[in-house]
Amino acid sequence: MQKRFKVTAKKKFLHAQANKSHILTKKASKRKRHLGKKAVASPADRKALKTMLPYEM
Repeated sequence: MQKRFKVTAKKKFLHAQANKSHILTKKASKRKRHLGKKAVASPADRKALKTMLPYEM
């Protein structure tokens, strides 16, 4: 969990985006640039992520 997610101050989860590891030649520079940034996990997944944490939020 600690390697893959970061908890923000407002208790949201940040995660790395997929599709940034290989076959990058056909992807546009803008797309690759935006994929490099962190994304917020959806509110529907937040409850499941909370239960997986080894500590209380």
